[in-house]
This record gives sequence, C-alpha cells and structure tokens, in this order.
Amino acid sequence: MSGPLSIFYFLVLILSIILHEVAHGLAAEREGDPTARMLGRITLNPLKHIEWFGSVILPAILILSGTGFVVGWAKPVPYNPANLKRGKKSEAIVSMAGIVVNLSIAVIFGLAIRIFMSLGVNSLAFFDIASIIVLLNIVLAIFNAIPIAPLDGFRFLSAILPSRFEPQMRVLERYSLPLLIAFILIGWKFVAPLAFKLFAVLTGIAL
Repeated sequence: MSGPLSIFYFLVLILSIILHEVAHGLAAEREGDPTARMLGRITLNPLKHIEWFGSVILPAILILSGTGFVVGWAKPVPYNPANLKRGKKSEAIVSMAGIVVNLSIAVIFGLAIRIFMSLGVNSLAFFDIASIIVLLNIVLAIFNAIPIAPLDGFRFLSAILPSRFEPQMRVLERYSLPLLIAFILIGWKFVAPLAFKLFAVLTGIAL
C-alpha cells in the first residue's frame, strides 16, 4: 500500500472509530445518562478519544504489514448504567449504537458509489476513496459485533442474556485479551467473506 493511501486508511479509521464512540455517548444521553457529555466525550476532537494501542499502534501494524484487514478502537465512552431509564434495554441500545453508525456510513457511501456508477461518472479517485470508507466501516461493524470483551457484541450479549448466564460471561471477560488477539490473527479470515459480501451488496462491486 502506498504512503498516501496508508495515511488515508488511517485517517478514515480514526474518524470512523470516533463517530462510533460518539454514537455510544449520544445513545446513552438519550437513554438518560449524561456522563459522556459531562466528561466532554461527545466531541469529534481525536485527543478525547484516541487510545494509543487500539487507535494508533495496532492499525499502523496492520496497514504496514499489508494484511488487508485493518481494525482499531478508541477509548470507550463511559456511561453509568444506573442512570439509564430502561435498564438492560437501554444498555443494549447503547452497546449497538456504534455498530449502527458504522453500518450507516457504509450504506451512505455504498449508495453514493451506486448512484455515481448509474450516472456514468468515471472518477477513479472517488470510487477508491468511497470504497475504502465503505469497507473499513463494514469491517469495524463486524469486528465490534464479535462477542468478546470489551467489544460491543459482548456488551450487547451481556445486556440481553438472563442473569443465570453471568458466570459464563465473567469467564469470557477474564480471557478477553487472548481471545481478541486470536480473533485478529486467526479468526478474521473466517469472517472476511461476510465483509466482502456486504461490500458487494452495498456498492455493486465485487472484491
């Protein structure tokens, strides 16, 4: 991957994960908890969100190694479950907000690609940029949906499962780091076909 393209990948990733975290804060606020607002986390200022390993080091390693799989995360936006007006239902909504935003971004730019193609617009630069945005946000949505702590899929599962499953969830949480590393290194190749299929559905372009 060329230098300028690598930088663009990185910038799109940073903006996408920031929007992901802001969505959590806005959802929590709507559900009754102002913690994120009070802590200044409902902002696009990257300095408020960047987590050095998840936002910088890991993405840089994945981009420079040419794996074709780029993910990252920002500092989780905090919220107080005690303030949420609908309890577990609110927690489920907050946990899914970031994934919904990433999928929404992918849909918007996927539709833009389809519209430009239907109009006969021949702009390679636009298609390259829009395709990167679509694919990165699909990858982020799928990655965050994996039920491994501290990802959103784990928080969603914790919110919807009956309390009798709490011991099992605690075990999963205890081994979250090795599970997450194993998924990044090994498990993604089994999920990648889904990302490519969604990309094709949204853009009409097969990878």
